[in-house]
Amino acid sequence: MSNKFFGAHVSASGGVFNAPLNAIEIGAKSFALFTKNQKRWDAKPFDTKTLDLWFKNLELSKVQPKHILPHDSYLINLGHPEDEKLIKSRTAFIDELERCDVLGLDRLNFHPGSHLVKIGKKLDASSNIREESELACLEVIAESINIALDKTKNVKAVIENTAGQGSNLGYKFEHLAYIIDKVEDKSRIGVCIDTCHMFTAGYDIRTKEAYDKTWEDFDNIVGREFLMGMHINDSKPELGSKVDRHAPLGEGHIGIDAFKFIAQDSRMDDIPLILETPNTDIWKEELELLNSFAK
Repeated sequence: MSNKFFGAHVSASGGVFNAPLNAIEIGAKSFALFTKNQKRWDAKPFDTKTLDLWFKNLELSKVQPKHILPHDSYLINLGHPEDEKLIKSRTAFIDELERCDVLGLDRLNFHPGSHLVKIGKKLDASSNIREESELACLEVIAESINIALDKTKNVKAVIENTAGQGSNLGYKFEHLAYIIDKVEDKSRIGVCIDTCHMFTAGYDIRTKEAYDKTWEDFDNIVGREFLMGMHINDSKPELGSKVDRHAPLGEGHIGIDAFKFIAQDSRMDDIPLILETPNTDIWKEELELLNSFAK
């Protein structure tokens, strides 16, 4: 029996209790969801009816909490350079962690943050300016995580690698390792690797040789023990483009072989492997394909 838990980021429209039902509909063995409107800062606490339905439907889905990868709001920037907006982000992040705990979930996926420094063409040659901005931002992100973990319990903060678009950090394995190194409670920090982001950040996984090299680098720089989930996406842009655009499996520049490698890699056992491909109508077929690779 396969120990791969493929799923998708399903809709929680109408209430979080609908997410497990939507996962059942596509045959998912794992799923991701937003526990609140991802485009708003605030959210009402869960009421008793919502929680009762959530736990009832979760039991129906047979998906274990460790195979659920909730995602925080896109508004949150734990590395924001402005104090007021940083405090707002930290408060919202703490609330997201608490919401996951109420739902009985053990991890929360988030984008690390952005320094928002716009470097013009004249400054492009100066790597020092870019590196200093990034380093300062990584310090703020780590501090934000430490504050949030100190004020919450049970839920792990799972950093998602980024494509490196704009001033978003987390596109290098070294960024992830730097943040983890600064986090005081290592038992509550982890990483989610998005295959599209990995590829457009410059990490090749198209051939077995390239795939093995990239994951060897990950193991050496970050550490496989921190891998707590993956987003399974092909990529519209090319290798190293630093542009974040997902494509259906086999229809992008990554190609289908990389997903066969993942499905047959025992290092990806027992973690949520989440589709975020753009055509939700074919998620069921994509999951069937991934499961067939894992046999």
